[in-house]
Amino acid sequence: MGERLSRARVRAFIGRDEELGRFEDALGGDPHAPFAFYVHGPGGIGKSTLLRCLTDRARAAGRPLVELDGRFVERDPADFERAAAAFLDVPGTVLFVDSFEHCQWMESWLWHHFLPRAADGALVVLAGRRAPQPQWAADPAWSGLLHVSELGPFSEDQARGLLAAARIRPELRDPVLRFAGGNPLALSLAAAAGSTGCGREDIWAPSADVLRTLLAGLIGEVPTAAHRRALEVAAQSHSTSEELLTSVLPEEDAHLLFSWLRDLPFMESTRRGLHPHDAARETLAADLRWRAPNAFETMRRRLADEYLRILREAPEERVWTVTDELFFLFREGKTLARLRTWSREDEVHDRPLHPDDLDTVLRMAEETEGAASAEIVRYWARRQPQAFSVYRLVDTGRIVAFTARLALAAPPDPQDLAADPVIAAAWRYTEDTAPVSPGEHIGVSRFTVYPERYQVPSRVIDLSSSRAQAEAARARGRAYGFAVFRDAETWGARVKGTLEDIGARPRVGAHTYGVFGVDWRGIPVEAWIQSFLSDTDASPVPPGPSPISRIAFDQAVREALAHWRDPGTFAACALLRTRLAADLTDAAAELRALLRGAVDGLADDPRAVRAREALTAGYFSGAPTQEAAARRLGLPYGTYRRHLRQGLDLLCEALWEQELYGSRAR
Repeated sequence: MGERLSRARVRAFIGRDEELGRFEDALGGDPHAPFAFYVHGPGGIGKSTLLRCLTDRARAAGRPLVELDGRFVERDPADFERAAAAFLDVPGTVLFVDSFEHCQWMESWLWHHFLPRAADGALVVLAGRRAPQPQWAADPAWSGLLHVSELGPFSEDQARGLLAAARIRPELRDPVLRFAGGNPLALSLAAAAGSTGCGREDIWAPSADVLRTLLAGLIGEVPTAAHRRALEVAAQSHSTSEELLTSVLPEEDAHLLFSWLRDLPFMESTRRGLHPHDAARETLAADLRWRAPNAFETMRRRLADEYLRILREAPEERVWTVTDELFFLFREGKTLARLRTWSREDEVHDRPLHPDDLDTVLRMAEETEGAASAEIVRYWARRQPQAFSVYRLVDTGRIVAFTARLALAAPPDPQDLAADPVIAAAWRYTEDTAPVSPGEHIGVSRFTVYPERYQVPSRVIDLSSSRAQAEAARARGRAYGFAVFRDAETWGARVKGTLEDIGARPRVGAHTYGVFGVDWRGIPVEAWIQSFLSDTDASPVPPGPSPISRIAFDQAVREALAHWRDPGTFAACALLRTRLAADLTDAAAELRALLRGAVDGLADDPRAVRAREALTAGYFSGAPTQEAAARRLGLPYGTYRRHLRQGLDLLCEALWEQELYGSRAR
């Protein structure tokens, strides 16, 4: 079958004769042929198609292959090296890296440290949107070994040949060419649409958007509403797995929908799931947002809910991947646009502080913030070394930044307050507003020191913020979160709507600092993150009893259930600060009874019996995971998730009625 597919690709392949010829020379062992091939050009120009053709030729030549996708390369070069180990160890291996622009940050490391260690007879092919750094093509050592190609559009003859091979009717070819020109992606989508019999002339009318029109012709009538919802998932999630479809569409046949998505011509299969071509994703998302804005927003919230659930339950090694997937949903929001760069240039990866790193960290602190601040860094490095992260450039390994995210339990240690004016200011604020109870703690992003880009949005701040938000979502008993910035006025505008300026301006040495915070007891982390979806500048819900937004209230109910088996954490949950619990004498114990009674009360409605069973098994039975709860009920996981979602909706609705009107379940 692989050979048949390869032959079909060969028959359908158009142009790129120079690239194919040079690569064939290299496969044949020509001593004058290049060792490294670098293909670049804009999205949709045919880089991936060329790579598949080169891969087929290398496979036909009997070469061992390693195929990587830059979109899913981890931040640590050691992970890349492990994935591509055969390139270093097995003679004749050909390494292919597609979408290289997503891991362009490792370019220098590749040229300096990785590629020179290639096994005998190995070849490498890189394909990305950006050209390589000019010094490699100009380097005499590489000039004979590196072949750089910028792909351009097809000629008119090549484009017509593609449409003819795809059996596009002759009367449609001129309208298609007027739209697509020589863009291979647009031509391929048009060819796919035509080959499936979708070829009315008005589909290619020049007044419509090219890719939207092509996608409309390609997809045609979506088979069912379930298929349409699956498209909504794929358009918004970074990658779509069958498991993700099962979770966000529990009432549907996820296996069937995933298979359908997989067969769409603009979907690519990756190790994390299905990933739409960038142009197709943006076109599809824009079309869905225009056509069904409510459904679009509902799906975004479902996806955010699922990522937050995974984030709370994920093993440590998956946390940062899930965090990246979560914040991908918010990439177009105005709020995060002020806070995050979304850049992968000058890529860094973080590691825990090692004793050998301390001198470098202290020097950075003194250069940027002064000797007094460096002494405070020394103090916290001794007290909480696990709170520090050191950031190194991927390509060289040089330390360029460090951060410290402190966790301090109540009651505070007087020694900590005396040593650090910033921490003392944060504690004073908590005591003046809503004191931190025993068993609770605060989190403080105390230092973010990147001398080359000090206190401006950067990849270091992106990563540190993601870690802080993930820690807040996973931590138990966290009362407050604080962030510290020297340029208080600028950062006050950037964090507006996400963090509150507490008004303190503690002084350390020659500098004053702004302290910004959020009371996680007043707004659960889930509701706070969900607020990014609304893309407004509204402030978070203030602490204290109601009024509380419905979104925040529902999240508080979910938080209380999640902490049901941990009495200490349950006693600090946000639901205790709503009107629902305002008049309770033994608040924690009575709230537990109220929740349990409300769940049991669902059995009064025959339609909610299975929903009640799902809630009971998931939160009250002691089952360690939702999968275990499903097994306990003898239900498929997707069915269990559907009943659980219904139960949560019904429970939140019943409790919200009590929150508004004061009647309590007994």
